[in-house]
Amino acid sequence: MSAQQIGITLDPALEAAAAPRLNALVSDGVAGRLAAQDSTLWGPAAEAEASIRLAWTTLHRTSRPLIGEIEALRNELRSEGVDRVVLAGMGGSSLAPEVITATEGVPLTVLDTTDPAQVADALAGDLDRTVLVVSSKSGTTVETDSHRRVFAAAFEEEGIDPARRIVVVTDPGSPLAELDQCRKVFLADPHVGGRYSALTAFGLVPAGLAGADVARLLDQATLVADTVAADTRDNPALRLGAAFGAAHDDGAEKLVLADTGSGITGFGDWAEQLIAESTGKQGTGLLPVVVDGPDAPGFGDTGKDATPVAIGPSAGGARIAAEGPLGAQFLVWETAVAVAGRLLGIDPFDQPDVEAAKKAARSLLDDPDTLGATSAPAAVAGAVEVHASAGTSAEGSLTDILREFTDTLPEGGYLAVQAYLDRLDDASAALLRPELAKRTGTQTTFGWGPRFLHSTGQYHKGGHQNGVFLQLTGASEEDLQVPDRPYTLGTLQLAQALGDAQVLAEHGRPVLRLHLTDRAAGLAEVMRAVQELDR
Repeated sequence: MSAQQIGITLDPALEAAAAPRLNALVSDGVAGRLAAQDSTLWGPAAEAEASIRLAWTTLHRTSRPLIGEIEALRNELRSEGVDRVVLAGMGGSSLAPEVITATEGVPLTVLDTTDPAQVADALAGDLDRTVLVVSSKSGTTVETDSHRRVFAAAFEEEGIDPARRIVVVTDPGSPLAELDQCRKVFLADPHVGGRYSALTAFGLVPAGLAGADVARLLDQATLVADTVAADTRDNPALRLGAAFGAAHDDGAEKLVLADTGSGITGFGDWAEQLIAESTGKQGTGLLPVVVDGPDAPGFGDTGKDATPVAIGPSAGGARIAAEGPLGAQFLVWETAVAVAGRLLGIDPFDQPDVEAAKKAARSLLDDPDTLGATSAPAAVAGAVEVHASAGTSAEGSLTDILREFTDTLPEGGYLAVQAYLDRLDDASAALLRPELAKRTGTQTTFGWGPRFLHSTGQYHKGGHQNGVFLQLTGASEEDLQVPDRPYTLGTLQLAQALGDAQVLAEHGRPVLRLHLTDRAAGLAEVMRAVQELDR
């Protein structure tokens, strides 16, 4: 790797297609203007939002004071025997810390779920050694607020003062910024959006408290910053953004991301939110499809609707390869996606369709009777209750139902599997992605709910309207009441699934929900039914 600390490789055909766009970006001075935080780059309609969302371009410098603050708090906590870090956060508040700590091999328990069993597992850890980082830009994120309430009650039950064990990361002026029951509040730069916040307090505080070397991340970004700000044809961020734009305009609206030996763990999950939430709006955008590796279905066998992207050295079938250390990758990909937004003619900093699912979930929570009525199954197949959308009969075997559902896939469309389950205990649900991709020959995504609602959820409603949606929900053996709230985590989880399904249906998208009355048995039955699809 050169001193630039990053490398972008394009196959010859894509390089040629991207060249006119790259030339235009260079001649328009886009890189330099972006580094100077020029909010006019995306047109008049986007200017107001862009004017308060561009501080991420200088974080490699402005986040430096955090290093000492994080180290001091980490040392304080460890001197008290507190060395277990639990992070309560959604979207950008959890994805960056997770990839940072996983890459460095330091332990971090991430709560970006409303599944009662997964939260209970986190509570079952040694609370005497635990600090909870509550991370939310708005300070009102319902999942994160629920986690804080549950943990505060658990600390009190153990005779632990929550005010000594809760650390807050939020924007100035949010309700969390005024929270009395916490040890320290880290205020993040409010001029950085959540998905661009990897190098702000949202990414660095939880990762640093867990033991990651956050100074090294900033150093890695610093080494590439001048290159990323240069209006030259070898600028890696401009090359990557131009390639994204060229591929999209040629009909490859999907980016299939596979790690090929990058040394970075979980980069695709972070990039997924950045790409989907930034570009998926106004009926256009780039859909990221994260796969296990270059041999996974959907990568080497892509059709014309998708571009295989290697995170690491180029692999067979890849049209794009991105190599470099994590801090440099953060800055290059953020810049490339902002550039792609300009090429696609959209505002990469808003998320106009995210709130719709939240409103629908809140409405269901406010009317539990409606929530129960909506849950009535159209059919039952063993441990699987079937809830079919309009146009699906829900007749025959589970395989018949799935076959009829997947037959609604439009040409060049995609299938999204959404698992409102425990991503630890129910991890086998993720195996449905490659199985369905192989049997349908369609690009297939997989997301844990409600985590994906803060990520690909924007694209599902605002992007290309050619997706069909398979939801998985499950019965909980034990539920958890949210203190001082009129609902349990299980009720909230179901409301989020049904609320999103309602909004998708309003967009005319097919939705099939399979509710597992016994999670292990139900997942096994769904897998058998999927494996019989091609018979």
